[in-house]
Amino acid sequence: MSVLESKIPEGPIEKKWTKHKNEINLVNPANKRNIDIIVVGTGLAGGSAAATLAELGYNVKTFCYQDSPRRAHSIAAQGGINASKNYQGDGDSDYRLFYDTVKGGDYRSREANVYRLAEVSSNIIDQCVAQGVPFAREYGGLLDNRSFGGVLVSRTFYAKGQTGQQLLLGAYSAMNRQINRGKIQSFNRHEMMDLVLVDGKARGIIARDLVSGEIERHSAHAVVLASGGYGNVFYLSTNAMGSNVMAAWRAHKKGAFFANPCFTQIHPTCIPVSGDLQSKLTLMSESLRNDGRIWVPKHEKDAKAIREGKLKPTELSEEDRDYYLERRYPAFGNLVPRDVASRAAKERCDAGYGVNKTGQAVYLDFKAAIERYGKEKAFTSGHKNPSKEEIIKLGEEAVEAKYGNLFEMYEKITDQNPYKTPMMIFPAVHYTMGGLWVDYNLMTTIPGCYAAGEANFSDHGANRLGASALMQGLADGYFVLPYTIGDYLAADIRTGPIPTETEEFEAAEKEVKERIERLFSTNGKNPVDYYHKKLGKIMWDKCGMSRNEKELKEAMEEIKTLREDFWENVRITGKAETKNAELEKAGRVADFLELGELFAKDALERNESCGGHFREEYQTEDGEALRDDENFRFVSAWEYVGNPRDAKLHKEQLEFENIELKTRSYK
Repeated sequence: MSVLESKIPEGPIEKKWTKHKNEINLVNPANKRNIDIIVVGTGLAGGSAAATLAELGYNVKTFCYQDSPRRAHSIAAQGGINASKNYQGDGDSDYRLFYDTVKGGDYRSREANVYRLAEVSSNIIDQCVAQGVPFAREYGGLLDNRSFGGVLVSRTFYAKGQTGQQLLLGAYSAMNRQINRGKIQSFNRHEMMDLVLVDGKARGIIARDLVSGEIERHSAHAVVLASGGYGNVFYLSTNAMGSNVMAAWRAHKKGAFFANPCFTQIHPTCIPVSGDLQSKLTLMSESLRNDGRIWVPKHEKDAKAIREGKLKPTELSEEDRDYYLERRYPAFGNLVPRDVASRAAKERCDAGYGVNKTGQAVYLDFKAAIERYGKEKAFTSGHKNPSKEEIIKLGEEAVEAKYGNLFEMYEKITDQNPYKTPMMIFPAVHYTMGGLWVDYNLMTTIPGCYAAGEANFSDHGANRLGASALMQGLADGYFVLPYTIGDYLAADIRTGPIPTETEEFEAAEKEVKERIERLFSTNGKNPVDYYHKKLGKIMWDKCGMSRNEKELKEAMEEIKTLREDFWENVRITGKAETKNAELEKAGRVADFLELGELFAKDALERNESCGGHFREEYQTEDGEALRDDENFRFVSAWEYVGNPRDAKLHKEQLEFENIELKTRSYK
């Protein structure tokens, strides 16, 4: 029997989830009061899970490194959330959302999980509306929605401002109600340092109070890890600066398999890098691609003149512009999936057509949208023969109503008015599809340890379609985990409280303290950021938008050398027994220095291209990803055995019974 038991229910795909819910064990309400659950991370997945579990009657402890759960990274999600409600009547359905997600992920995801995600997606919208989330509405009162990359329908629901912000505030308010009832104990400014196993089961965590520096023991009958992704292994990413892999990596080192670490998403619509001192990249919502047209100059001489400041983009005629996505992918145009759009931008810039000073940027232009909306608004207002000035004024007002907050943010950062001149964008690391391997119940290979949201290896395969992160996080937290965790906890109704004064907790705490002491004992010469930036450069240059065998092997050696230097020469100022941001960073970077090597190893072992994993050796004549379904139709689940390069590979074969495997095309 395989170590990887996915526990996918039998039967037709559209009935699997219902059948599973009917057959799993339940915990009665009175017994739920005797069961403790720890939730690490309070973004959309963790916040919604904690609130729902507490509403059900469980005793919940939440942990986040931020000063409040409402500052979780989910708060920054601008774009929207997908659901198959078919409001537009344009042909959407659970099956279509399922199909688009599997295809968008280049056929490297589990059918059953993805179908369940599509199936519960409509419930998410209803739940959030009931919470008071202010989704945008059309004139008639129905919820408004948009199309995102990789789909032919409008299924992305959004809220003015930032959708992630509004959705998180909904989960946060639900959490607060349970905190007020005493069903949730919220530990803010706390970081999980290790997972504690008792008799092979997850029974608690060791946490550090980030204000006092105190090391604490916390026990529970089950532990849920909802701590997000590991995109900050690249140093520069669209993630919040504090986003890290510590919780997931600690679990990995205790026996939880880490799946598909090389599956990383590069987001095509980010504000380009502006200098060496930058610590974060700014994401511009993919919704901009509904109306913005992406182009570069058709002639290299024009691109060179723009880079040198001798030519403005507004001075180029339509004939001298290359709308390369519309040219290469006529069926989807600017709305091709993120991995495809990102590689296409890289290809143009590598060929010498990039438009900012570094040559690493393309244009996102709203000129055509402003004119189109302006004419439409003038016509509906009774102006049958409007002037050009009036059209532009009305068009800018229409665009402002849709994207005003994003345009304002862009102008504040770049000092350029995107209504008058095209935005400049370039791909950046955004999301990680890899993460802790979980079964159908969202349990890792450690009994009692669950992973939700971006922390697990996800439902997305090798690439995530836009607006599906919020969908997965809330699906896991509101509608999946609360059912499936009961199946496991039903065996614990007579267990009683888990004591923390045991040798297992003692050993885990001792290990944490020794690691902290070791970090301080180096007394080296280099700050933590020195190592993080060096790691990020290796990762971006050799494990970024494209990879090859030679550079991946080099990356593994360079990361190993850098990690050794880190443990000899890192300098951490201050003390452990107090607030210490450098110590926090050091612990996180130490984990990234291990994860980075496993990332490169995973990319090296996967001799194919798929989604966000592009191996230069495996591409079609048109430069598209070339999959090898015969040899690589599996999830790579890595078991920790010491050094990352020695990790042991376990394969979960992917079966496709409902979708035909074919070469992905958006042309």
